[in-house]
Amino acid sequence: MNLLAFDTSTDALSLAVSRGVGAQQQVWQHSGPGGAQASGSLINAIMDLLRQAGLRLADLDAICFGSGPGSFTGLRTACSVAQGLAFGANVPVLPVPSLLALAQAVRSAAAPDAMQCRITALLDARMDEIYAASYAFDGALWTTLQPPCLVAPEDVLGWSCLSAPPAGAPMWQAYAGNVTAVYGDRLGMAPEDTCMSALPTAAAMLQLAPALLAAGQAVPASQALPLYVRDKVAKTTLEREAEKLDKAQLLARQASAAPHA
Repeated sequence: MNLLAFDTSTDALSLAVSRGVGAQQQVWQHSGPGGAQASGSLINAIMDLLRQAGLRLADLDAICFGSGPGSFTGLRTACSVAQGLAFGANVPVLPVPSLLALAQAVRSAAAPDAMQCRITALLDARMDEIYAASYAFDGALWTTLQPPCLVAPEDVLGWSCLSAPPAGAPMWQAYAGNVTAVYGDRLGMAPEDTCMSALPTAAAMLQLAPALLAAGQAVPASQALPLYVRDKVAKTTLEREAEKLDKAQLLARQASAAPHA
């Protein structure tokens, strides 16, 4: 399976290409500045990585992008680039939740042999809030326990479901993300609940892609959309643009009404 994956939902750009060679998958990776800074370098980085892999866009089985939640500018960039490349190459698009990619990255790095695990993924949403979601892995597939939402730093432990693992087989559990350095003691975590430092990665998206594709999660390019869980910033932007327009119209009326010298 030939796949392209990229995530720009955080301050780090993560990009990866996988190429099927017989029964094996070869992977090429690239990293750089993400968020708003990704818009100027993403396409060139993608084309360079595809050249390294010896692939054309038309050779891809899908284009995977980190759908969010995350940086508004980063998500719009990722979605726009995925749509544009997919339209031109006539390949499907696979939106991958960024918090799920974070959970997979942590499981792959810290507990690759765990048959069962639960991970609460946490990303700094700024504005004194955290993007959070909880996922369970059963040895083959991920299940969403709590979908992406916004929580206050002080509410993470009460919101999370990690404190009561089910009886039965051993369960590996973890908090993971980039929030500890930002919110520290406000998270109220005991030493055994320390949040592992992690971000979504394109390599994790490639690992998730086969199951997501098999589940029918791929969509046509025109239907690829970012996952927003906060609309406050978007509304503020619209309000500011409206205020600018109102001000410009007022200045224009004042200028037209002013007596000419």
